[in-house]
Amino acid sequence: MADNNICKFIMPGRETGLCLSCFVKEGNPEVMRKRTVLPVHRMTLVSRGSGNLMVNGTVHPFTAGDVLFAFRGEEIAVESESCEYMYIQFEGSRADELFLRFDVRPGRRRFSAFDGLLPLWMESLSRADGQTADLVAESMLLYTFSRLTPASAEKDGLLYRLLGQIEENFNDPELSLGRIAEELSYNPKYLSHLFKAGTGVGFVEQLRTTRIRYAVSLFDHGIDSVRNVALLSGFSDPLYFSTVFKKVVGVSPREYLAAKGEK
Repeated sequence: MADNNICKFIMPGRETGLCLSCFVKEGNPEVMRKRTVLPVHRMTLVSRGSGNLMVNGTVHPFTAGDVLFAFRGEEIAVESESCEYMYIQFEGSRADELFLRFDVRPGRRRFSAFDGLLPLWMESLSRADGQTADLVAESMLLYTFSRLTPASAEKDGLLYRLLGQIEENFNDPELSLGRIAEELSYNPKYLSHLFKAGTGVGFVEQLRTTRIRYAVSLFDHGIDSVRNVALLSGFSDPLYFSTVFKKVVGVSPREYLAAKGEK
């Protein structure tokens, strides 16, 4: 099985924001089982069989046709009775942009039903040589990324969850996009981009607006303590609350209450 392996190393070349180091077909069980700390990122396409990808001791099952990602600094190994796979190793500034765009992260590293890519990957790897290996690997990498676009329904569902978190928990002073991202196992930058694209405003701005809208309703219902309204609306600092209130409403809380009293 090991004799069928193919490994094409890639020499440094043009600057595209991606640095690709190798394009490999692996079928040697001894190599697979060896624990390896990745110096760069790795995209893997499983061509035959099934097994488990071990990442920092965590089990990630896979089968033929799966695309798997492992990230720089992770310790990986493959447990399988019989499988083969191909992989491309890469890094660079564009890698981070691609991960963000297609929501690839440790909590979302497996993508299924990519059997149709197997002939293309295999032919490209077999035909690549020293003059074309970089182009071939980059083409396969980018084309495979392009097939990972999250479904609109998934994006919409996630956006509604974020909006729901704001509506349900805006009065928690500790509420933040970073905390939500950690709870949902998402990249905070991805959630920020998704929220801004879906609503037209940033998460922080939406949270502040929701808090101030609630504060106005409390004033309108007869609560006249600025400090109490600030705390009930999710602001731990009444002075900061007054600053945000004036920015959103156009007048300070005291001025708003005074105007109400004159009516």
